[in-house]
Amino acid sequence: MPDPAVIIKQAFRGINPEEVEALCNAVQMLTYPANHTLCHEGEIEHVFYILAEGQAAITQKVGDTDERTIAVLNPGDFFGEMGLIESKPRAASITTRVPSTVLEITEDVFNEFLGHSTNVAMAMIRRITSNLRSSDQASISDLSRKNAELRKAYEDLKAAQGEIVKKERMERELEIAGEVQRSLLPAKFPKVPGYSFAGRNVPARHVGGDLYDVIKIDDEHVGLLMADVSDKSVHAALIMAVTRTLFLAHARRSLSPNEVAHAVHDGIIEVSSNDDMFVTAFYGVLHLKSGRLRYVRAGQDLPLLFRGDSAPPITLEAEGRFLGMMPGLKLEEREVDLEPGDLLVSYSDGVSDAVDADDQAYGTERLISLIAKNRAASAATVCAAIFNDVFAFRGMAAAFDDITVLVTRYDNNK
Repeated sequence: MPDPAVIIKQAFRGINPEEVEALCNAVQMLTYPANHTLCHEGEIEHVFYILAEGQAAITQKVGDTDERTIAVLNPGDFFGEMGLIESKPRAASITTRVPSTVLEITEDVFNEFLGHSTNVAMAMIRRITSNLRSSDQASISDLSRKNAELRKAYEDLKAAQGEIVKKERMERELEIAGEVQRSLLPAKFPKVPGYSFAGRNVPARHVGGDLYDVIKIDDEHVGLLMADVSDKSVHAALIMAVTRTLFLAHARRSLSPNEVAHAVHDGIIEVSSNDDMFVTAFYGVLHLKSGRLRYVRAGQDLPLLFRGDSAPPITLEAEGRFLGMMPGLKLEEREVDLEPGDLLVSYSDGVSDAVDADDQAYGTERLISLIAKNRAASAATVCAAIFNDVFAFRGMAAAFDDITVLVTRYDNNK
């Protein structure tokens, strides 16, 4: 009989002994005969599985009578997570090929571990990324085979059908990635006496790679985060999820923005296999009582600090390269003191780079002028004004990049 602890450590690499023990206490080990269906395509089910012994196949229906094998699962592989994350019917069936033993975890236990264990969540994200790639490869392979069979008699029909299949697959992937992204952006900000925050993200497509957050570190500090993952693919949305998870985990371990950014950089490199993808970021730690903001800027657009008077804004400059692509990261950590009445605006390049029908860019000067006119308004009003002005400027022109804004107002902490 397989050892549950060994199987759990194989499935979730990097989890600590306490998490292993907790999972061992939560799982139920069961053995099933060959050709037993564990997950049923189209059914809503409430169990997450880890294959401990044996082998199982992932299959999907094709048409009314056929089915295709997407992948084969071996000991240490887990499955059933997407149905629980989405609360939707299973996207595929999973059937044992030989007598097999599995570890079963109920939906409630699964959700608890996913919400409280960064290591389990990271392992889940890695596997979802791998599964999406495997699904793509299986779909492409299956489509190529069918096209070859139909080429002589149904050349035109084959091409049309191929486009439909690819479009449906892409729409499904975009839908999943969009749901993941929306669930990870903050629904509300921490309530901090003397400060107010407002933020918004509008992707250029179904999914994007922008991220903003206000992280409560402790009773005296919050972290201000603005980040942008290169590219706008499903992979970018997953890297965005990884980036937020890493910032949340490391922000509460250090008050040094430099240390946190380096830890996030190392984590992204570890989980990403795409050498062309990177993350630009602005991350600052704000001391609430004094208003002192220590920050790093990893290739992100310069945040704008508007004082309470009518002076031009201060740009929060700092040297630094983007995260997650090459080792040897160097970041300059700087600090600035916020004062009551100050307004800090962080934004993605989708704001300044937005273009109208004549291909004219919105630009930083227009943004500064708009904020200056609203510098005394609430954080929510300033955020809304930026989006309204960018949309009005762009008109019917297509959006080429995500638009993301995070506004911090220092009202008074006394």
